[in-house]
Amino acid sequence: MELISTIWGLLALASFIWVIYDVLTQNKSLTNVMKVVWIIIALLFGIIGAVVYYFIGKKK
Repeated sequence: MELISTIWGLLALASFIWVIYDVLTQNKSLTNVMKVVWIIIALLFGIIGAVVYYFIGKKK
């Protein structure tokens, strides 16, 4: 059980770091306010926030 929690935590951390990286370096069309909003969403909701960002916030 401890291993699963550790893996889940690492996945959440990796997804948070990915959203921060993508928002700040790749997604130039977002305003500064929206960048902060997406980072907060990723921080609060972890993997679910990253998935929502991928489908809604990320410009293809």
